[in-house]
Formats: sequence, structure tokens, C-alpha cells
Amino acid sequence: MRKAILAALMLGAAALPAAAGAQQAPSITQTIAGTRLDVSASGEVTRVPDLAIISAGVITRSSRAATALQQAAARMERVRAALRSAGVADRDIQTSNISLNPEYRYENNQPPRLTGYTASHQLTVRFRDIANAGKILDVLVDQGANTINGPTLTIDKPEAALDEARTRAVAVGRARAEMYARSLGMRVARVVSVSESGGSFPVPPPMPVMMEARAQAADTKIDPGEQKLQVTLAMTFELQ
Repeated sequence: MRKAILAALMLGAAALPAAAGAQQAPSITQTIAGTRLDVSASGEVTRVPDLAIISAGVITRSSRAATALQQAAARMERVRAALRSAGVADRDIQTSNISLNPEYRYENNQPPRLTGYTASHQLTVRFRDIANAGKILDVLVDQGANTINGPTLTIDKPEAALDEARTRAVAVGRARAEMYARSLGMRVARVVSVSESGGSFPVPPPMPVMMEARAQAADTKIDPGEQKLQVTLAMTFELQ
């Protein structure tokens, strides 16, 4: 009886690899009777950015660590209140950094001497109304923000624009295949395969800006400009 059970277990274990192999997706191969043509095609569209991402924060200094942190927290509360008053939703306000660092004075042939502490609170803010983002930044400075970095301008929901770029890329690929076919005295019989190497919309890096006080001569202005969105396809055709 024991030998029969062991034999059954061994047979079941031997069957497992075959079952696992049976569950794998079969590889698909296509036979090309004519001439194979591989082309790369890109489609581009432009859009005006509708989202500005900016880092805003406060930096305070004090001889005591607790005082530096308390001062930073108090000023940051005023900054948060100003953002909410300007209509920025809570979901678009995110704490990105809180830090406390000692400051030392270094003199010749003397050990470092602790002189105080620097506290920093930073928020990442998404502005969906780019036209008024600059004015809001001026208000933040009035309320205690003394560091601002950005903006990073981007497109909030790029899929519709990327789909348009995909359609253009397919048209470019087909036109290129037709051109090759005519040059060779052939015709495009069919599309064999299409693969997307990725869509992109380059985002310019933010420029760091230090704001210690609000400019008196003019308000801050953010110009959205335009951004290019691109999709690149690899397409294979059969020519006959």
C-alpha cells in the first residue's frame, strides 16, 4: 500500500511541469510571404500646460532647536491658510520636507562652536489655475514663505493628447511604408505588427528661486507656453 502511494505522488509531481507549461501563453509567429519592411514612426501634438507644481516653504533660525521648529510651524500655518483661502484644495497641498539642522561657527585652530539651529518646512503645491498661480505665490511670501522653487509645468491628464499622437504616428508609419513600396515597385499587403516604444511629454526642470520679500514693482507671472507630446511606434509591414 505504501509503495502504491509513493508511486502516485511521483507521478503527480512529474505531471506538474507539463501542466505549468500548458498554462503559458503560446508564442505567436506570422509567416511573411513577401518582403518584410520595418519602420519607426513618431506622432506629435502640442498642448498648453494646465498644471503648475511648485515647492514653497519657510526657513527659520534660532539659538534653540525648539524655537526654530515652533517659528517654522507657525509661519507654515499662515502659508497653508493662504493657500486654502486662494482656493487650493487640500489634495493639492502635500508636505514634502521637514528638517532641523545645527549651525556651527568654525575658527582657526578652534573646535566648532554651535551657534544655533535652522528649521525648514516645505510644501509641494499643485496649482490648477496657472493664470493666478503667480499672484498666490506673492500672497504666500506676504504670509511668511521665504523659499519657492519651481514651477514645473505639466499636463494633468495627457492620455487624450497621447491618443491623438498615436493616431498620427500610425498615419506616418503607413505613409512611410507606402513610400518605400512605391520606390521598390511593390505594394503594401498588410501590417504585420505594431509596438509602442513609449509616449513622452518633456517637462522642463524647475528653476530654483529664492524669495525673501515680495517684489514691489510687479506681480509674479507664470507663462505656461506649450509642451510637445510624442509617441513613437515600431511597425512591420509586408510588401508584395
